[in-house]
Amino acid sequence: MYNNVHAPCRGLSPPKLVDLSERMFVNLHKALPVVTSIVIILVVAVVRDRSRTAAAILATMPINMVLALWIVVGTPDATQGTLVTFIQSLLVGLVPSFIWLVVVYVAVRVGWSLMSAILAGYVVWGGLTALAFSMGIFTTTR
Repeated sequence: MYNNVHAPCRGLSPPKLVDLSERMFVNLHKALPVVTSIVIILVVAVVRDRSRTAAAILATMPINMVLALWIVVGTPDATQGTLVTFIQSLLVGLVPSFIWLVVVYVAVRVGWSLMSAILAGYVVWGGLTALAFSMGIFTTTR
């Protein structure tokens, strides 16, 4: 009956339950970091009306780094060395990101619009990130 219902698939067997559960786990493993990020953004949106400090603390939680680490470790070729290199890049990447925040803060403080301040922050961030690449601090090789 299986072959009659699925005539184009004649000769193919239905997927095994083990294969299906593995694929579901892999899909969940890939989707969970994205879903977690969305949930955090929603929580920040709700909490900001009650406490701007709590919203800022939630917004700066190192959750994105944890999710990125999780994604890196989940790759088939992940080793201790790739994890160490990735964490090292995270440490270096925090410097331009922190400076981005300082630029945005200073720009807003002197009266710039939020969009202009953010754009200025990204210009500085991009320049610092490009500088890190040109100095060999960041590389695109494994």
